[in-house]
Amino acid sequence: MGGSTRRRHDWTRHAELATIAAPRLDFFAMKIAALSDIHGNLAALDAVLDDVRRRGADVIVNLGDILSGALHPAETADRLIALDLPTIKGNHERQLLSGDRETMRLSDRWAHDTLRDDHRAWIAALPARLMLDDDVLMVHGTPASDLVYFLETVTPDGCRAATPDEIAQRARDAPASLILCGHTHVPRIAKLDDGRLIVNPGSVGLQAYTDDQPHPHRIETGSPHARYAMVSRTPAGWQAEFHAVEYDWHTAADTAAVRGRDDWTFALRTGRC
Repeated sequence: MGGSTRRRHDWTRHAELATIAAPRLDFFAMKIAALSDIHGNLAALDAVLDDVRRRGADVIVNLGDILSGALHPAETADRLIALDLPTIKGNHERQLLSGDRETMRLSDRWAHDTLRDDHRAWIAALPARLMLDDDVLMVHGTPASDLVYFLETVTPDGCRAATPDEIAQRARDAPASLILCGHTHVPRIAKLDDGRLIVNPGSVGLQAYTDDQPHPHRIETGSPHARYAMVSRTPAGWQAEFHAVEYDWHTAADTAAVRGRDDWTFALRTGRC
């Protein structure tokens, strides 16, 4: 993956979102709303943004796998481009940019067919990793890969929680006290022996899926709620809270059904696969 990138923005220029997207990076305290794996589910994204607005946050970050799916890739891109949040690529963005349409799976192919050139330019400009405020590292999978699960391990028997040694090996010497990751759609937290905290906020847009790499396995959160995390820096260190947000998942499931995606239809309604 590419090297870490630092950037500063004035998020307050979007006045209507200033209460949720205006970081006060000069204070010791920081409250981060961590979003990941939106997968083009605009209704879930909007519900999460409303919940963040209600709770308040200094900055919202987006951890990748943003558009590919069975729902609304272009509309989701329009919403996020306007917000200009700190955002990184996931494996699906990389696949959209580098893959041949005929070899793409259905979710990437739908995004490929519906995105405009300005959407593709936005995706292409996103970094693979991002340092936020010098102490927070944003990655999609792990610091070294956008495909490897950070806090879970896939074996021939299925998917399980990763061991502390496995997590430490994947974290390597990443220079951050907080590492935010996504990819697996599973809300989970782990603290390393050296004090670093790793948080996966879960998925905004899809609560269950199956995969065949590196072994066949399934991921299920067990309910259709959109997930995200609030992570706060306090005098006692980083603290994380996970949130499950209601939205109109039945309409989202109906849209997936119209597009012939029975896998998404069931997952959106139930959080199972």
